[in-house]
Amino acid sequence: MKPMNAGIDLGAESGEDLTPSTAALEARLAAVRERLREIADAGDEAAAAGLHLDEAALLLELDRPDEAHESGRRVFDGAMVRRDIESAAQACRTIYHCDGDDALAALGQGVWLAVTFPVAPSLTVSLLQLVVDDTPDDADGAAVAAATAAYVVDLRASEQDRRDLEFETMRLMGDVARRHGGVETQAEFDAWTQRLELTDPDRFLVRLRNVVDVLVQDRWWFDVDRLRDELPVH
Repeated sequence: MKPMNAGIDLGAESGEDLTPSTAALEARLAAVRERLREIADAGDEAAAAGLHLDEAALLLELDRPDEAHESGRRVFDGAMVRRDIESAAQACRTIYHCDGDDALAALGQGVWLAVTFPVAPSLTVSLLQLVVDDTPDDADGAAVAAATAAYVVDLRASEQDRRDLEFETMRLMGDVARRHGGVETQAEFDAWTQRLELTDPDRFLVRLRNVVDVLVQDRWWFDVDRLRDELPVH
């Protein structure tokens, strides 16, 4: 699993530059936590969820993944009670980046939520990108994830966001095609997508569920069937 912040060794003298950055991160973390204390009595759970996700992001930058995991799980649990699916999916992404023993389970559940429910397509694409990154080159799961990302953008993206997201998913599909099938030409790409049935959502979405099941195993944090029953259309 790739770390969030893969470092680059700039030599011994670069250590002097790290202290102000760490101090700045600590100051931002203190400000976020102060704001959380201020809104605690107001009962604004949505605002608190956003702040806890900010808190977790700062903790990850400070290399404190256990604390970040705690913040992410707090957001997830509260969001699922409120049925704030977008915040729950964001929390799954955060927990994945904490790289604990439940990281892949968190990723799988985040993908299921973000594909099943109409959350922001940019969030769905970012979670599917993580599946691509965590899938071996010779496995079909990356291709399925990339095809799903393109499909979600086509269905959900607003005119304002569509161009950037379509460019991102086209790049993702191209990268996966090259590493999975050695694809270099348009004809090869067309043959590859046909062979893997990546043009038929009825087929690749079923296969995505198989990918999700492999990621989650038996570590679901919610009742999938019950949550699916709450959708207006099944």
